[in-house]
Amino acid sequence: MNWKQAKWKIRYFLQYFPFTLNTLLCTIAAWLAWKVLNKPTPKDEPSPFLPFISLMGKMVFWFLIGLIALSVLSTFASWLYYLWLRKKKHYKLELSFNTETSKAGKNRLYLNAKLEGVFRPALGFIKGRLFYDDHEMTDKFSLLSNKRKEQSLWRSAISGLSRLRLPDIKEYELKGGFIFFEDMLHLFSLAVAQPISGHFYQPPVLVDEDERDVYPKKTENMDVRIDQLRRVEGEHLNYKDFEAGDDVRRIVWKVYAKNRELVVRIPELFEPYASHLYFYASFHASVKAQWLNEGYLKEMLNYYKNNIWTVYDTLGKKEWEMRFVADQYFSIPEQLTTEERSMRIISNSTWQTGKPLTGYFNPKQAAVLCVSSLNDPQELENILELCDASTVVYFVKVSRVFRHFVAWNWLKRLIFLPPQDRLARLRGRWVLSPMRFQIQKREKEIEEVLSKSKVIWGIL
Repeated sequence: MNWKQAKWKIRYFLQYFPFTLNTLLCTIAAWLAWKVLNKPTPKDEPSPFLPFISLMGKMVFWFLIGLIALSVLSTFASWLYYLWLRKKKHYKLELSFNTETSKAGKNRLYLNAKLEGVFRPALGFIKGRLFYDDHEMTDKFSLLSNKRKEQSLWRSAISGLSRLRLPDIKEYELKGGFIFFEDMLHLFSLAVAQPISGHFYQPPVLVDEDERDVYPKKTENMDVRIDQLRRVEGEHLNYKDFEAGDDVRRIVWKVYAKNRELVVRIPELFEPYASHLYFYASFHASVKAQWLNEGYLKEMLNYYKNNIWTVYDTLGKKEWEMRFVADQYFSIPEQLTTEERSMRIISNSTWQTGKPLTGYFNPKQAAVLCVSSLNDPQELENILELCDASTVVYFVKVSRVFRHFVAWNWLKRLIFLPPQDRLARLRGRWVLSPMRFQIQKREKEIEEVLSKSKVIWGIL
């Protein structure tokens, strides 16, 4: 067993430890209060109100002790009752995840938890915690709402709606969970393990929009008319019989020599309709293999996904029907809408090294292409040579995720507060990271390639 596995084992079994920091603090506070209330009365010049104050203090003290004892005893009773329910009726924590969009357009992940049959401790709480992926754990969430039976005042279950804040935009795998029964002062935390499994994903969020004029290149129906005519190439083998008025220069003489039939090639057409806007976003990372698992690239991936989703959401508000073309394969539920499907694909995508731009991007039908600072500049240049002036390219500078005021950040770390999350820690080290210089050099090369091309492009 290595250190990582041992650390997880310790964290896991510590969930069963019933005492908390509040247990120690309240014990010390109760001992001090007892000492003060039972301090001997001074014999010289005693205050006439001192016995009354001492009596009132003792009454309040014992009232609080009784209230806390009631809460603690009901916590143990609730815990034991649920253990019986789990054994006899196999009750367990039920979960559902949903994504809600705020007024500002931000996607938020919410957890809806429900536990049947239990009763909440008097003045106490029931909370939960989940384990996911590589034994990571969520913060505790509360179950505060009552679910009542139909046409009855009796409670059938308790539930809670909580917002989840997880570090990465991706799909997560549930590995288990715990239910905690806690008293009013959180003196005891009695845990019960929950056999939970499944998957859920955290969606990307919107960032500042950067809108460009984009027109579809792909025609699948005649519902939407476009302002600019699009050239539609005739099939090489799509012939028709020669008719009066046809251009003799389009006669296929090879067919005539073989079959003695006059046929002509169908010419190029200029189609005034376009129905679908094809959206490409490359997750190819032309970097060192050991970089892929570092925290820097994980934060870059989150930043890239947020920008891709912002571009997609902006273009999706137009009259075109969007088609997101993924460079990775995913099993997506068929009942999802086009927007939900694209959001799920973006969330689940990862940096990959197996499918470069040349094997992914189709310049004939693509209207929008998103690339990152990790794409190969030479491959991008080869692709852009095949694109026309109507193609829009968004270049996402993923190093921008680490932008910050360096002096203030270091001052906070040295004097005031330690970093609270992974991004804050990485921002403090990014200035001196060898990766920074290589990524910034790559970004300059990609900008030069885009400036020399004929496509419409922008930086995010």
